[in-house]
Amino acid sequence: MKRRRGVILTPVGLKRLQAGIQAVEIAENNGNRLTLEELGDRINLSTKTLSRLWSLNTAVDQRTLKLCFAAFDLQLHPEDYTTCSEPDAKHRGEGWEEAFTQNPELKNPLTPQLPYPDGPVSLNSPLYIERPPLETLAYQTLVQPGCAIRICAPKQMGKSSLMLRLLDFAQTQHYSIVYLDCKQICPSWLSDINRFLWGFCSHVAKQLGVNPDLESYWHECLGCKLSCSFYFKDYLLQVIDSPVVLVLNELDRLFNYPTLSQEFFSLLRSWYEEARGDEIWQKLRLVLVYSTQKDVPGDSKHASFNFGLPIYLPEFTPLQVQDLAKRHGLNWSSGKEVTALMKFFGGHPYLIRMALYHISTRRLSVDQLHSLHWDEQLHQYA
Repeated sequence: MKRRRGVILTPVGLKRLQAGIQAVEIAENNGNRLTLEELGDRINLSTKTLSRLWSLNTAVDQRTLKLCFAAFDLQLHPEDYTTCSEPDAKHRGEGWEEAFTQNPELKNPLTPQLPYPDGPVSLNSPLYIERPPLETLAYQTLVQPGCAIRICAPKQMGKSSLMLRLLDFAQTQHYSIVYLDCKQICPSWLSDINRFLWGFCSHVAKQLGVNPDLESYWHECLGCKLSCSFYFKDYLLQVIDSPVVLVLNELDRLFNYPTLSQEFFSLLRSWYEEARGDEIWQKLRLVLVYSTQKDVPGDSKHASFNFGLPIYLPEFTPLQVQDLAKRHGLNWSSGKEVTALMKFFGGHPYLIRMALYHISTRRLSVDQLHSLHWDEQLHQYA
């Protein structure tokens, strides 16, 4: 009997489709989740077919997959699916994420592929733990004209991981994205507000693919702050059709320069306030990411930094730690190991991830973690 060939949604395709669905839920359903029946009506498919699709272990025909993507204004890409024969579909669907989360007794067959937790959690990783309702709140805010979002927390609490997901969501909305890592700014540019704003505007223009043409908008008689504002409003935001998401990461780097930071933050705040009644400024969406381990201008001294939606990232709860342990292939259903781990590390996301990495890859117990000399790392986040 000839095998019937079909396709299975990949983790990459599932993520893209989920982002498209989430965008519709935010835009058309007040952020509320669409039921399986509502999704079926929108796509014109049965709930049984949709269930097969979400399972990631049963093949569907490629036309069905195209219908699903098209219903949310997405095009089906080759990396969104894999082709297989129907009798092999279940076997092909038994991926690494399922092995992590459903088969802890397999002695972690994929443990060597665990990424070393020394940076943000990648977009396709099953190791990202959501902290509801913060992610949804950030997505809902980003689609609002003229918004500002401040992602703030101590070191290694997951700020960059959330920022990556927010940028990924912005791409699904077809927004233009400008990213600036403040650690890359030369110190000489931080001692002069005029030089800083000139370089800032030039960087934004280049990331937008626009000729900087700063000389036409920079007037000494107006001063650098007004020149910068006119440059954004009368030039950059005019030539770009889509909303512009401006992401300033590691913003706490500027806290070491009080005069410059106060002037720059007051400028950003003025743009945010002007957006209340100006359609041009409403095209600009601000995402500010900074560590709260330094003295934050505005939280206690300058009101210029207290604007927009603040998203403070909390530590993991016991249930979240247990969930993350399960994703590392650890069967900690009793909760004893979670309690012991949190007694040592609290709910600090980075330290918890690092501990689970060593427990999983080295086959250690929680008690054996003491032999890894964590004192120095704990001191950094105390």
